[in-house]
Amino acid sequence: MPMTQTAMKSPVLESAPQFFIGIDGGGTGCRARLTDREGHLLGSGSAAPAAVRFGIDQALAALRSAANAALAEAGLSADVVGQTSAVAGLAGIGRKGVLEELNARSQPFHSIQYVNDATIACIGAHEGGNGGIVIIGTGSVGLAVLEGKEVRVGGYGFPISDEGSGADLGLRAIRFSLRAQDGRIATSQLTKDVMAQFGDDPFAAVAWADRSTATDYAKLAPLIMDHAENGDAVARHIVMLAAQELDRLARRLMEFGTQRIALLGGLAPRMASWLATDVRERLVTRKGDAIDGALHLARCTARRIHNETVRQ
Repeated sequence: MPMTQTAMKSPVLESAPQFFIGIDGGGTGCRARLTDREGHLLGSGSAAPAAVRFGIDQALAALRSAANAALAEAGLSADVVGQTSAVAGLAGIGRKGVLEELNARSQPFHSIQYVNDATIACIGAHEGGNGGIVIIGTGSVGLAVLEGKEVRVGGYGFPISDEGSGADLGLRAIRFSLRAQDGRIATSQLTKDVMAQFGDDPFAAVAWADRSTATDYAKLAPLIMDHAENGDAVARHIVMLAAQELDRLARRLMEFGTQRIALLGGLAPRMASWLATDVRERLVTRKGDAIDGALHLARCTARRIHNETVRQ
């Protein structure tokens, strides 16, 4: 399994873990599932968002809260967390110094491995086999795991990256609507609806943009997709530009030898039909989710460490 952006705590274990916890710490919430050593599901839990952009302390608190909720649902006390091996996928873990700071913090688990949330999503989508994903949500990224090695394309964050994402769609819609407002391009129902949200005042849109986040821009994506599917010329142009960017992410993964690609994220179902034929031919339905990927990685890592300990 890929070790990019990962680290293990307590590399030499005194005893094998009794339980495994997979954690998906995203920007909208944190989810955890607890299994026994045979893989039987014991409990699930959820907590507040755990993306590292909210701060390391909040991310770690959310991980522990979700894990404790899973233990509680399983009827186990919180101190059992010390008998669990965890893998936590966190959004934003690739930022400079984040992984080092995470590993420096104390943690209650028997062991924990921090990885990028896209990594566990890819592992889960292909049940640990070779394959890639293109995530199309608020942000976007292409990622593949091939023979245990990880390939990542894009996903550097909005607005400098995340092409083809919901946030990218929203930003383009604002730009085209402002152009339509001052007559540089023809108006459409989309540009009228977007500007109506700002009272047809361009400077109200500017003020909104000064304080808005990727999530705010992405809230416009459903409106854009609705208009595009209904034939609005500006909306169709915006969505086609986004699809071209997503095609580029997928094709880059294909250049590395990726044969199967799963589309993930809230916009994936609506964007799929806009992609190029050669990309659609590689698309497959995901087999599992990100937490399945985290649990798979936790079991694989535990086996590897156990084998290394035995050889010593």
